[in-house]
Amino acid sequence: MAENQVKLTKLAKCAGCGAKVGAGTLARLLEGIRVHEDPNLLVGFDRSDDASVYRISGELALVQTVDFFPPIADDPYLFGQIAAANALSDVYAMGGEPKLCLNIMAVPKDMPPEAVHELLRGGYEKVYEAGALITGGHSILDDEPKYGLAVTGFVHPEKMLTNSGARPGDVLLLTKPLGAGVLTTAAKAGLAPAAAMERVYALMTTLNKSARDVMVRYPVHACTDVTGFGLLGHGLEMAQGSGVELEIEAEAVDVIPEAAELARMGILPEGMYRNRAFAEGSVDPGAAELWRQDLLYDPQTSGGLLMAVDPAGAEALLGELRGCVPSAQRLGTVRAYRGGKRIFLK
Repeated sequence: MAENQVKLTKLAKCAGCGAKVGAGTLARLLEGIRVHEDPNLLVGFDRSDDASVYRISGELALVQTVDFFPPIADDPYLFGQIAAANALSDVYAMGGEPKLCLNIMAVPKDMPPEAVHELLRGGYEKVYEAGALITGGHSILDDEPKYGLAVTGFVHPEKMLTNSGARPGDVLLLTKPLGAGVLTTAAKAGLAPAAAMERVYALMTTLNKSARDVMVRYPVHACTDVTGFGLLGHGLEMAQGSGVELEIEAEAVDVIPEAAELARMGILPEGMYRNRAFAEGSVDPGAAELWRQDLLYDPQTSGGLLMAVDPAGAEALLGELRGCVPSAQRLGTVRAYRGGKRIFLK
């Protein structure tokens, strides 16, 4: 980055998916809004899912989502890549294939044109890597830059995945390590090692396409991508939507080592506290150390896919994922709901 270029993260109060409205607050904001019935609307906003799904025919359904956020990296090209990968992930989590995208962008009026160009180029190249197209979009002036995509994808209506299909006995798998929120927060204060940031940027720009392409060949009952609400926030939505409870082996969750060190020091993003406030009443922490709990609440940007898989296919799926995703992990199991807490750490 040239010396005279603005550092994008200095223009933002929050970074990436850490800027999301908290899950509990969002639920309250949506209370009382009338939901119109349509037999072809398979998934709508009344469910805490990753995208909406609308059936066009017996063979085709549209998957639609939108996602955008403030800068999570100073490099505009890198920021564009991360934002695009994050938006595309919602379609992958539904088992769909992204096809058409629209840019959503807000930029300060004095942002250098070259920086805006690089931001858009990052988004375009990541979308093309996904095999999709950007066909237009909308931009406004704003003191704080923001970027993302509205994405439309396709899925077979009988093969779509939601976060509400987990069944007792299912095995929980995850495809990326945790710690992005902690590291990007530390980076804004100049406390994150450069090597660790290179790794986390590589993780955030990795599409969940490969994970999705493998996943759809196995008996996966539920899926969600782990983003702004953290593993426990999104896990709670899966447990509630499926009417089950989750047992998670806290030490089996892969975390970025430098993020673990920072969490032990108490360097945590604001979004982690929002996620804890939302979910901790439904979580039995067991004997899990506090810093490890914090990382399970850590908001991720462009995080991995959390899958609930039939035990008959879980080992084979895990084995295949190990060759194509950043970190294939077996986290725990799904159990029948017994009342009370929804997630148990062990």
